[in-house]
Amino acid sequence: MRNDLLIRNCLFMLAICMSIMPLHAQEGGFTLSEAVDYAIKHNLNVKNSQLDAISAEARIGEIRAAGLPQVAANVSLTDNLIIQRFFLPANFADPTASADAPPVALEFGVKKQGAASATLNQLIFNGSYFIGLKAAATYRELSQKNMVQSKVNVAEAVTKAYYSAQVAEEKAKVLDYNISRIDTLMRETVEMNKSGFVELLDVNRLEVQQNNLLTERQKVQNLIELSYTLLKYQMGMPLTEPVKLTDTINDLDIEKLRTETAPATMNYENRIEYSLLNTQEKLAGLDLRNVRAGYLPSLSASLGYGHNNGSDTWGHLFGTKWFNNSVLSLNLNIPIFDGFTKRYQVEQKKIAIDKVKNGQILLKQSIDLEASQAGINIKNAFATLETQKRNLDLAQEIVRVSKIKYKEGVGSNIEVINAESSFKEAQTNYFAALYDLMIAKVDLSKAKGELYTE
Repeated sequence: MRNDLLIRNCLFMLAICMSIMPLHAQEGGFTLSEAVDYAIKHNLNVKNSQLDAISAEARIGEIRAAGLPQVAANVSLTDNLIIQRFFLPANFADPTASADAPPVALEFGVKKQGAASATLNQLIFNGSYFIGLKAAATYRELSQKNMVQSKVNVAEAVTKAYYSAQVAEEKAKVLDYNISRIDTLMRETVEMNKSGFVELLDVNRLEVQQNNLLTERQKVQNLIELSYTLLKYQMGMPLTEPVKLTDTINDLDIEKLRTETAPATMNYENRIEYSLLNTQEKLAGLDLRNVRAGYLPSLSASLGYGHNNGSDTWGHLFGTKWFNNSVLSLNLNIPIFDGFTKRYQVEQKKIAIDKVKNGQILLKQSIDLEASQAGINIKNAFATLETQKRNLDLAQEIVRVSKIKYKEGVGSNIEVINAESSFKEAQTNYFAALYDLMIAKVDLSKAKGELYTE
């Protein structure tokens, strides 16, 4: 089941990885920590979170820019093709005109007009702006923590993929050893058959065992290739790039691991998810203050300066003197009544804060549950590994004794084959238990917030 899931995941990842830019693996191979460091630098999810952090800095700059002087310039040329007429009473031009005489239609303006102006606007006081400045630092903090969370997720994925590849490699070594042993036994049995000491049926049974081992070895080889493909994908490495792992399963110190995974006091602040919620709570509080700041008046000033002119021809427009104009204004906006809009907005923001607080409580409970499950899983994994190690030793001893009995003529070929099958099953179970232990270690480290730190 686990192999099928891994195959499906890897096939899906193969399609995605085609767009990764060519990179080069380091010479000499990767330890687990080096593989994680490589992934932090090259994984596209981490790169996207870094781009989000850069975008956050630009957003902060945009907020600050709103309080800086805003300068705009405008130049316009107008050709009044048909000058609009204004209507005046008939006696305006002729005092002797009767009261019911039609009004006089007069052209008001010139055909050509030009204007050039510049305006300076400056925000003096706005409550929302100053709250926005305070929120900018919190927004930066949030983007940085999102980037850390992305790194934690990548570190978890790379670590599990690294362990999967390690276990697959060890399985291959064990199968190679088993194949070598069955080959030796096969040759000896063939010679004994030629000498008439054993039946051809014994040779056939060993051949079946040998074929099964060779088939299993090919499956493990395919699993190794898929495991490395998954690891390279998680690391952000091109699939065509070779990768070598320098850590081995034999480097694992079980007793040291048992000490490192001993129960410890949970510190929620170590979990990046909890730290993110704290930052979101601060942002929600600033959001509430921003709405309340809408009750405060805002003050701004503007200064405008320009030139304009008008004439019946373009030549006169540019050949005559342009006239200056300037205006200075101070704008005070005092909110009086908005139909209770901000009141309802305040209620919504308070609810948002309450939801964040509920999320913190829920996350604490989830962290406690994760830590408890991870602790139980790793205890079970240690117990299972110890049991499988004893079973492996016993199965190996049974194989040794059954071979001796078979060579001395007091045992059967079936007994040897059964012992070999049991030994192979014990080996498989041992490596499955070892893999489960390492995965449980990763889950516990993540639950305690110790998987990846900067």
